[in-house]
Amino acid sequence: MSRITRRALLIGAGSVVIVGGAAAAAGVEAGILPGRSTLHRVLGLDGPAGEVPDVSTGPLVSGSFSSEKRGGIDTGWSISYPPGFDDGDSLPVLIVLHGAHDNHADAFGSRLGLDRFLAAAVDDGVAPFAIAAVDGGDTYWHARESGEDSGAMVTDEFIPLLAQNGLDTSRIALLGWSMGGYGALLIGGRLGPRRVASIVASSPALWPRAADAAAIAYDSPDDYSASTVYGRQRELRDIPVRIDCGSGDGFAHNVEAYITTLDPAPEGGITAGGHDMAYWRRVAPEQLVFVGEHFA
Repeated sequence: MSRITRRALLIGAGSVVIVGGAAAAAGVEAGILPGRSTLHRVLGLDGPAGEVPDVSTGPLVSGSFSSEKRGGIDTGWSISYPPGFDDGDSLPVLIVLHGAHDNHADAFGSRLGLDRFLAAAVDDGVAPFAIAAVDGGDTYWHARESGEDSGAMVTDEFIPLLAQNGLDTSRIALLGWSMGGYGALLIGGRLGPRRVASIVASSPALWPRAADAAAIAYDSPDDYSASTVYGRQRELRDIPVRIDCGSGDGFAHNVEAYITTLDPAPEGGITAGGHDMAYWRRVAPEQLVFVGEHFA
């Protein structure tokens, strides 16, 4: 099997620019060239990478529980508090849903760095809140034929656990990236505006048809019909929603089309970037301001 090296790809991309110039770039923007995400990155169309701020954070409290909704799986979680607050303090809480092949710890530290972005946001005057993340496996945050239901784990087990830790769960916010972005839209819509103060979806993994979806996302066309966010946009009507997606993201066209079906239109939109932490870090500061404003 032949292997295309990065050097060959760069040389090839350079040839495209030399031969095709603006036409090639336009093709990438239209999404009609193969390797959309790779070409966006090589052609320098993703914009600058977001940087985790070098700031002191508040406490990060972690634990695990045996989740009945996930078939007894030991499920890890963490709660990040802003500086000046501690475990047990009554704060509103943003629940973070991770992407496929990730886990709850990826929301914090050197990965997405939401604990540090939170500290910086509160220092800049954003109303304080806590951030809580939990493991959901790769089940796309909904009930699966295996019996595992990570969405029900969030609503029936994790939210009560957060309340037991002293957090104010009367109205939560939801944020997720990729698989978790889809999960935030799905779970937030099901809970409704009385329970959800805001929803933030970074590069949500959306497919308008069951036939287009990744194999791990749904068990069957019936599972897709039961768990898709399409056809349920009215559930989000009274919830403030922000959706961000990179123009070089493979989901960009699906996300852009989905955004047009929401009324009122969500904040955010399609900006330069890929389907990666570099982009999700860049949009994180504005997302946390959005969450704080709607908690306030």
